[in-house]
Amino acid sequence: MRMMMGGFTDIRTGGWLDRVLPGWALPYAQLARLDRPIGWWLLLLPGWWSLALAAPDRPDLGLFFLFWLGAVVMRGAGCTLNDIVDRKYDGAVERTRGRPIPSGRVAVWQAVVFLVLQLAIGAAVLLSMNGLAVGLGVSILAIVAAYPFMKRITYWPQLFLGLNFNWGAMVAWTAVTGRVGWPAVLLYLAGVAWTLHYDTIYAHQDKADDIEIGVKSTALRFGARSKQWISGFALVTLAGIGFAFWIAGAGWPSFLALAVLAGHFGWQIATWKMDDQADCLAKFKSNRDAGLIILIGCLLASVH
Repeated sequence: MRMMMGGFTDIRTGGWLDRVLPGWALPYAQLARLDRPIGWWLLLLPGWWSLALAAPDRPDLGLFFLFWLGAVVMRGAGCTLNDIVDRKYDGAVERTRGRPIPSGRVAVWQAVVFLVLQLAIGAAVLLSMNGLAVGLGVSILAIVAAYPFMKRITYWPQLFLGLNFNWGAMVAWTAVTGRVGWPAVLLYLAGVAWTLHYDTIYAHQDKADDIEIGVKSTALRFGARSKQWISGFALVTLAGIGFAFWIAGAGWPSFLALAVLAGHFGWQIATWKMDDQADCLAKFKSNRDAGLIILIGCLLASVH
């Protein structure tokens, strides 16, 4: 098994969780990735885009809070499910072998109980919305459950992650308007392309280990041509968001935000070092800023 000097790992120590949580709770917080908020940001932002674009002059702060809570708990549930399914693979990969299950700090049955608790909170959040939004939220569960297995059967697990992670754009629009609108569909499709962009960058951290243990990713599928591929995904993201703004009747400030996003993507791609694990992680995390730029554009949609 490949080892790197310095022990590259995604388990952080000495952070705020270590200071505020009792020792028994810390592994569960790590299982839910509460120490790494980038995941729930990336899950949350498409829903916030849709909330903002559906009602740019009167954002519902209650819905914004509910989507934040839902994103945190459902991202935690997804990570818990993924770690249960991938516990043997995680134990063989340098970056993930220190996670709570492969390291033995949380038993599988304890992780299952924790998963059920998180799903119960997520269900309570969803059930507080209108019937169509609830139906849309339930309709994605099969793909959510299938995602952890995709890396075993396809080089495109990032596509399935995108289908999951951006569904909030559909649910949010429906929660505000009571119907499915074309801007939400375009935001969703743009978000899927965005996920392929950022998660291909993320997957390059593990490509050597993935080859050894026999799992697949777009990083392995694209190889040395990854920059060309993520450039294409960035263009699709920009086009989808631009069309969503146009159909929603957004004003010029929204399109100015889109130009800023194009510059941000250009910086990411031009400076990305695909064989540098630390740079892959940094560029991946910078996509929170990309999502916030889109959110600003959605919030400014009523300004003409």
